[in-house]
Amino acid sequence: MLFLVLGRGKTGSIITEIAKERGHSVRVLGEEENRNAAALTGPFLATFDVVIDFTTPEAVIHNLRACLANGARVVVGTTGWYDHLNDMRSLAERKGAGLLYGTNFSVGVQAMLRVARELAIAAPHYKFSITETHHADKKDAPSGTALSLKQALQAANPSLEVEITSKREGDASGIHLIEARSQNDKLELKHEAFSRRAFAEGAVRAAEWIAGKTGVWEFSEIAAQIS
Repeated sequence: MLFLVLGRGKTGSIITEIAKERGHSVRVLGEEENRNAAALTGPFLATFDVVIDFTTPEAVIHNLRACLANGARVVVGTTGWYDHLNDMRSLAERKGAGLLYGTNFSVGVQAMLRVARELAIAAPHYKFSITETHHADKKDAPSGTALSLKQALQAANPSLEVEITSKREGDASGIHLIEARSQNDKLELKHEAFSRRAFAEGAVRAAEWIAGKTGVWEFSEIAAQIS
């Protein structure tokens, strides 16, 4: 397959590497070449099987509108744009496009989300908090993954109030820690990414999955099919 990767950042570079390892061809488009999605025309997009976006919360909105309006298949790992999700869903449905989005494409994080729901049920009277640590260049805070973890906890136990603390340090790939505390003890659930490769591999496999499909999915809905 032929993938178009939007974004020349560290994760985008690893996605390109993994896609080639898995036998795909890749073209990379940096933000300087695609301001306000100017490069994402219908004829240009028609040459690609899937577009993979790992840009910024500001750029992704323009990219999504252009891609979905032209019926493209898109995998989005960028976060910070979910206020526009309903609009993008509607556009994808009207134009027969494919959209697969997620706060985190790591299989390990998907497992953490499942365990977090169980913990919220098993310790309903504990006080829950989340601490997330990412590299200093990460644009959004709290991270999309931290927000997903909070949503998972509160969906399982709506009475929970969950505080999130965000840290931005060096080149950290991502650490998420859930703490459940009582007067007598403390439980911790932690996921630490050693590199961006786990996210990138999940994104490439997500692109393989969505090729040729029409609809809108959140990654957790289909993660089990590619893990």
